[in-house]
Amino acid sequence: MSINLGLRHDRLLREQAAQMFERGFGYGLTARKLGVSAATVREWQKTYHVIGKGGLLTMGVKRTKYDYETKVAAAKAVVDGGMSKPEAMVRFGIASATPLKQWCRLYRQGGAQALKPKPKGRPKGSVRAVPPTREEELEERVRKLEAQV
Repeated sequence: MSINLGLRHDRLLREQAAQMFERGFGYGLTARKLGVSAATVREWQKTYHVIGKGGLLTMGVKRTKYDYETKVAAAKAVVDGGMSKPEAMVRFGIASATPLKQWCRLYRQGGAQALKPKPKGRPKGSVRAVPPTREEELEERVRKLEAQV
């Protein structure tokens, strides 16, 4: 049995919420009927209106990676162009407001350069030391022996 701890509400519950949104129910009534917090259902409703039922149902299934150009264009449209975040989400196909908020913050702090992808993994270490020659080994041994005397 596979348990996804990152997703608290299953697909069936979100599907029921989407059906209620289609019938014109608000987030408050939907939350009460489904027994879910109003804040959660409000986020679902935003997602539903921005990217549709498919986006709501695939929430949490996979983490979408966005390319550099999309990040810059979306952040620039919101920060410099005055576009609202929901409008930018629809226009650029962004499933969640969280990454868009982060891109806008980074763009304000450091411009487009701040959105460039960072290198992954550990940094390369320094070059390994060259092993000592036989003569250096013997000199070191002589120094140690002289220190003992």
